[in-house]
Amino acid sequence: MKKFLVLAFVVLFSTHAFAADKKYRLRLASTWESTMPVLGDAANEFKKYAEELSGGRLEIRIDTPSKHKASFGVFDFVKSGQYDLGYTSLYYYKGKDAKTMLWTAVPFGMTTDEQHAWYYYGGGKELNDKMFSAYGMKTFLMGSTGMQMGGWFKKEINSLADLQGIKFRIPGFGGEVMSKLGATINTVPTGELFMALEMGTIDAVEWVSPVYDMPLGFHKVANYYYTGWQEPAGDCQILVNLKAFEKLPADLQAIIEAAARMAGENFQNKGFYENSKIWAELKAQFPNVQVRNFPADVVEKLRSATNEILDEESAKDPLFKEILDSQRAFLKIGREWNKISTNAYINNTSSDSNTSN
Repeated sequence: MKKFLVLAFVVLFSTHAFAADKKYRLRLASTWESTMPVLGDAANEFKKYAEELSGGRLEIRIDTPSKHKASFGVFDFVKSGQYDLGYTSLYYYKGKDAKTMLWTAVPFGMTTDEQHAWYYYGGGKELNDKMFSAYGMKTFLMGSTGMQMGGWFKKEINSLADLQGIKFRIPGFGGEVMSKLGATINTVPTGELFMALEMGTIDAVEWVSPVYDMPLGFHKVANYYYTGWQEPAGDCQILVNLKAFEKLPADLQAIIEAAARMAGENFQNKGFYENSKIWAELKAQFPNVQVRNFPADVVEKLRSATNEILDEESAKDPLFKEILDSQRAFLKIGREWNKISTNAYINNTSSDSNTSN
């Protein structure tokens, strides 16, 4: 009996040691090339954190679009198991499922702080699991672009009439909304955007924010830079094939999520820093660039069109309605807190704010 117990202990210890040493090799498909400012760094940081935290038990190979040839094929890659992991932004897959846009940005919806508070503590994560389990996937938040700008325009927008027939490159839900207001929505590949704007193929372009826009040169041919409404947040995700995920030990599953959160925080902070720095340089070097807000009547029409589309989708899909209702409920209280905290601080303490006598 004593010999048996010793043998059992040796077997158990050996099995545990073997499991601890076992390597898990995962393949990740990215929507973006590694050369993309800020966004391109995040996948490599995720890989670095996952491999280091796991003590080398996780090995992750990253394929970018130059390898897998399908920037917006990441959802299907992970769903099918062709890739174990995907790094992307879920609203690119609105054509497959309208609910995907709710996990990236909703026009007139939550800011990044509001959206992440809802996701982690307001039931969002549970709703996300409920939705994506049907696709054989899990998703983890991996940073946000933050508030996105409303686009570069060659002419000033003073009224709804100025949007009639304007040729505007704006993707996704924002494009649907602008189309309802009379804009003509154009799809132009990223590499051709500057030439299209310069040559008049398009009259305006919405991309992201200064750190992403400046390298493309829009400021050289369009003087009006409009503030945003369409993407108050711009969340990105790590998609995980559920079968591949469930084969991982519990500690490595936790490491995948932790690595995504760490890389995502770096991505957000770096994006804010770079946007601030580049915007300061832009104002100094290109004084012709003028920031504009869309007129109040245009904003109200954009809001009405947004709610019309959201309500139509809610009527068609109970889970869409459940997610949207949950977001709207938290937005009511989250926005009120933002108004008397962050917004009030900026408005009341800014050096160029009005002061009373």
